[in-house]
Amino acid sequence: MSRTLDQAVAVAGYYPALANSVLRSAIGAEKVRAHFVHAETTFDDREVRRHMTVLVITESRLLRVHMDDGDGHSVEGLHEASATVESSTLRSITNMAMTHVVHHPEHFRDGDIASEIVLAVGWGVHSRIELEPATCGDESCDADHGYSGTLTGDDSLVRVSVIADGEETVRALQDFAATLQEVIGAHS
Repeated sequence: MSRTLDQAVAVAGYYPALANSVLRSAIGAEKVRAHFVHAETTFDDREVRRHMTVLVITESRLLRVHMDDGDGHSVEGLHEASATVESSTLRSITNMAMTHVVHHPEHFRDGDIASEIVLAVGWGVHSRIELEPATCGDESCDADHGYSGTLTGDDSLVRVSVIADGEETVRALQDFAATLQEVIGAHS
């Protein structure tokens, strides 16, 4: 595992021993070509929840490791965390979109950084199906017409902003996206 990836996970501070163990297992013997680590804390009425997403480009795959705080299921007050690893070959990536949001675009100059960046990667890891009862159009018909629906591929999304995450994090996602675009072009 790349030393800089290990350092980025340590700086994020979200259970680094667990995160590094999961990452080492997922990466295996492959070389890390690029990575992006994004830790996020959210607040609601009663609790603080932490999340961390780590994107890794290896020689042949794109990995997404997402870690979340969880609620203990058996003992009151027990704390837990879950880590999910998603993996796709670089050849399986079907598309990539990068949205640049700029506050006060009238003041934007070449070389300035966007206020927010959203990276979406279509990689075929998950699909979502939405079904509803099919009808024939006759309101008095009570026959079973089966179901109709849509199948939608879920993209992997990462959103960062200068206000919430800092300029360095926005630049890091831009750099990661540039490397991803380069490698998916080379593997197509």
